Amino acid sequence: MRNKTVVFVLICAAAAFISSCKSPVAPPAAELKVVPPPNDTNPAITVRPASGALGTIERLDPALDDLLPKRAVIEKLAEGFDWSEGPVWMSAGYLLFSDVPMNTIFKWDPHTGVSIFIRPSGYTGDAPRGGEPGSNGLTRDKQGRLIACQHGDRRVARWEYGRFVNVADRFEGKRFNSPNDAAVKSNGDIYFTDPPYGLVKNVNDPAKEIAFQGVYRVSPNDGKVTLLTSEVTRPNGIAFSPDEKTLYVASSDPQKAIWMAYPVKADGTLEPGRVLFDSTSMVKDKKPGLPDGLKVDKRGNLWATGPGGVLIISPEGKHLGTLATGEATANCGWGDNGSTLYITADTYLCRVKTKVKGAGL
Repeated sequence: MRNKTVVFVLICAAAAFISSCKSPVAPPAAELKVVPPPNDTNPAITVRPASGALGTIERLDPALDDLLPKRAVIEKLAEGFDWSEGPVWMSAGYLLFSDVPMNTIFKWDPHTGVSIFIRPSGYTGDAPRGGEPGSNGLTRDKQGRLIACQHGDRRVARWEYGRFVNVADRFEGKRFNSPNDAAVKSNGDIYFTDPPYGLVKNVNDPAKEIAFQGVYRVSPNDGKVTLLTSEVTRPNGIAFSPDEKTLYVASSDPQKAIWMAYPVKADGTLEPGRVLFDSTSMVKDKKPGLPDGLKVDKRGNLWATGPGGVLIISPEGKHLGTLATGEATANCGWGDNGSTLYITADTYLCRVKTKVKGAGL
């Protein structure tokens, strides 16, 4: 009987050892209390891991079944942020995203969860301020380096060797309002939007130097900044079609909540645009959120944060369905093997597995 007991104990120990050798699974990371930098007067937050589903998926057209599995869910990964924004997947296998009021860029690692990556991320001045001082939209340049739209410092910057390097901070000698989101063309040019949201008093801030809200292009080779259009009242999210012949720009103006489509000329400037999709009626129906960050898949569909969550819009402007988060949803970005869409939805970081891959990956 004793020998059988010994054998049984050895078998259990071996099973436990084998189980411990399986592929690592992301552990439930401890809560992370985040205090903003001394120059940021916003209150502290507590970030924690999250699980379960957020919201629902609304299917408006059968074509959505080719883009999303029928059992797809919006999976919560972490929560407790103040205003999460700008997710970008890095080649080393982790996600970076902004918390704009917290002046922080967070890192989400599939194995270790959330940690602070850069702080301060968007405002490095000495005078304390509140509002939305941090980085907003994030992307990668042609060399894979992190590009950040910095609200407080009012510029587009590159993270290099542990510090931010200025890419563009002025147009015709005047400081930008607060660069919001960016898209990188295959030739390396950076296209970005410049609404007033990072200014403490928004459009009425006395520090505002440019009378309009613009969409710009900067060439990192010579630093030349070109104004592409000033017709969008609140330019926000920005992305190219897969062939780079169309530039999409979201307008987060609640009175004109639209996505514009601009033909791109051979020299990289824009032809007159057209309204691709108008969601103003959805705003009036009190759906949470406004047109904000967006990405495009390789088939040309837009995955555009807006009223209700993430709207999936065909290149022809047909609304195929919505990832209805139930939250004001700020941005999204492709990650993993290119088919996972990471979503920043107010206090949440989420993801959804799709059947398509992101353009430009």
